[in-house]
Parts: sequence; C-alpha cells; structure tokens
Amino acid sequence: MKRQLSVLLTAMLAMALLLTGCGSENPRAADKAGFATVTDDLGRTVEFSQKPTRIVVTSASFLEPLEAVGGADLVVGRPDSKTKMPAYAKELASVGKVYQIDTEKVLSCQPDLVIINKGMNEKLVDALEANGIKTLVLDMKSYEDVKREVTTLSVITGNEDKGKQLVQDMDDKIAAVKASIPAEKRRVSIIHSTSQGLTVQLDGSIAGSVAKMLGWENVASGSKPLEKNPDAAPYSMETLVEQNPEILFVTSMGKMDAIKASMEETMQGPAWQSIPAVRNKQVYYLPQELFLLSPGIHYPEAVAEMAKCVYPNGK
Repeated sequence: MKRQLSVLLTAMLAMALLLTGCGSENPRAADKAGFATVTDDLGRTVEFSQKPTRIVVTSASFLEPLEAVGGADLVVGRPDSKTKMPAYAKELASVGKVYQIDTEKVLSCQPDLVIINKGMNEKLVDALEANGIKTLVLDMKSYEDVKREVTTLSVITGNEDKGKQLVQDMDDKIAAVKASIPAEKRRVSIIHSTSQGLTVQLDGSIAGSVAKMLGWENVASGSKPLEKNPDAAPYSMETLVEQNPEILFVTSMGKMDAIKASMEETMQGPAWQSIPAVRNKQVYYLPQELFLLSPGIHYPEAVAEMAKCVYPNGK
C-alpha cells in the first residue's frame, strides 16, 4: 500500500511540474515572439513585434544617436533643420520644418515608427497611431535624457551593446574632464541674451545642467521660473548683484561677435561692474550648438567647453 501511495505521489508531482512548465512557457514564448518593449517620455509602453525598418524623426537631434547605435540605414525621413546633421541624413526625405511637421509628408515615407521630440510634436501622435504607425515621444535635453534615449534607440535597433558602450564612453569622457580641473565649488550665473532682453538660466537648462555636472553652484538655483519656461527665471540687475557670481556665462542665438559686442556695451554700467565676474573679466560666451540646442551625444564636449573657459590649462 505504501509503495502504491509513493508511486501515486511521484506521478502527481511529475504532472504538477509538467503543468507548471506549460503555464510558464507561454509568457516566455510571447516574449520571444515580440521584438522589444520600451517606455517613452510620455510614460507610454510601446511594444514592437519586430524591428522597425522605416523610421521618421521629427527632430534632427535623433539622427546622430541613431547612427551611433547602428540605425542609420533605418531612417527614411527627417525635418528641415539649420542644425548640423550627419552626412547620411542629408539626402533623406524632408517632412517639413521642426515646428511645422507635415503629416502628409510623414505618411508618404511609409514609416513603421515615428520618433517625436517631446515638447514639439506630440500633437502628431493621435493622427499617426490612427494610421497604424507606432510613435515614440523622447526628450533629448539633459544628459540623463540623452543616456536614456541612447539606450531606448539601441533597443529598437537591436544593438543594445552599442548603446551601452556609447553611454560608457560618454561617462568616461565627462569623468576625465572633471578629473582635469580643480574640485572647487565655483559660483556661477548663466545669462541668456535675446532681442527681447535677458533671462537667467536655471539648473534644468543645458548650460545649468552642465555647470551642475562640474560641481559648480548656479547662484540662480531655486529662483521662481518663468511661467512658460521652467528652465529660466526673470532677469533682475538687483538680484544679480546680490547673488554676486564669480563667473558669468552668456548664451545667445546669433553671431558670437555681435553678441559679445552687445553684452560688453551693456556691462559698462556701474551695477554690472560691481559684480566680481565682470570686474575680474570672468565672463564667458558659450556656443549655441552645444548650449542652446541639445548637444545630444556631444554632451562630453559641452562639459569640456565650459570647463576650459574657467580652467584653460586644467589643474
């Protein structure tokens, strides 16, 4: 009787293991059937049953990262852009200006994926999804954004190793820049000059985030931001004098010589001359292609550029 019971228990155990195996096999099979699942910067989960083969981007900032992770041959459309774009993209179909993407031109490219820059073209999502086209909304502003998007793009191109290596290379280059300068907490202010006047850049701006990466203190950090721009605050001469920055960075769109001439004339006033950064001639002008437009995978160059302004000879 005991022997029969033992045989029965063994058979039941074997059956349970078999059923358990069948139950867990289906999710694995489903995973294997799909190509990739990613989360975009709108918090949406986007599933790919297969690798995208026709990609349209609505911002030139995605072109270099895609090329770096082996996806250049997948891109079939891009926007018109005054920014420098990689050679492979120059002959691709245009889908309109960055802020005026033409939906019909996008559809004519017959894409299976459209990558949209957050804050610009989210309104395209519903129309494209209605036409059966997958969309990813990604942000490329901060360095953390860039690293995250490099990883995402490497997943959808099937080249995760290239993505990991690129992120590691960027981290290493930035670490090398930081190691090459004194570990001093410099007090900096970042002024943005436009034809409408001046604003102050906060930590969320590109220049602000680079200063923070270098371990410097943005004296405007914590200021109340502009209503329509969370990365900038109103300019006040009185506040700037109180904040007393030892280093002043200036960002602006346009020709550098004209920008310098205009700012230098503005800074002749006695209030400006009372600020240590101005008085000690520690005012530096940052190139727009690295500090107003997202530097993308060139973030290490932006970090090196800002560090070189203050420490041209390193330590």
